[in-house]
Amino acid sequence: MEEYPNEEHIVKILDTEYVTHNVRRFKVSKPESYKYKPGQATDVVINLPEWKEERRPFTFTSLNEWDHLEFTIKIYSDHNGVTNKLGTLQVGDELILHDIWGAIHYKGEGTFIAGGAGVTPFIAIFRQLQKDGKIGNNKLIFSNRTSKDIILKDEFEKMLGTNFINTLTDEKSEKYDNRRINESYLKEKIKDFSQYFYICGPDAMIESIKSELLNIGANEDKIVIEQF
Repeated sequence: MEEYPNEEHIVKILDTEYVTHNVRRFKVSKPESYKYKPGQATDVVINLPEWKEERRPFTFTSLNEWDHLEFTIKIYSDHNGVTNKLGTLQVGDELILHDIWGAIHYKGEGTFIAGGAGVTPFIAIFRQLQKDGKIGNNKLIFSNRTSKDIILKDEFEKMLGTNFINTLTDEKSEKYDNRRINESYLKEKIKDFSQYFYICGPDAMIESIKSELLNIGANEDKIVIEQF
């Protein structure tokens, strides 16, 4: 993990919109000389007195060369937490950004496996690959509860085509699989287990998929998960 000074940057929300029924995109001002790599994250604080001690990690979904920062955040409105409050913020409200840290780095062509909001570290990675003309044969297997939960569906379809594979656990659809990502599903969708695998989602999902990939011949050195 790279070391960064424990800096604080106050930024303003420039624009915000919902990209699914419960995922909100925030466009925020960018501090001068602020640099990060696709897949990296920072701790975010809402700049209000009663929220100053509540730091939460969020991945940048913008590219480093953009003139603003972007976060794509799942809003949990069923309890009075940070994301619920983020769901109420408007243009002009302020956030505090802290250190930039590790998260997931792209190491080479492979298969990305995500569960729900766990796809967010992959957004900037795929956007950078698309910009550089290096999407290649990278593949994204994305698990969600229902089709309305698929984050940036149109953008991923445009970038990846048939290499964007969706499976829904709580909805049956002719368009998408209705399967859990387990050993048999991985064998069905992947033929080459010598490639890189990038996994992000709930901790239990990461551990389960990592174990299943190792069982079917993946190289542990080529399994990339979030690094703190």
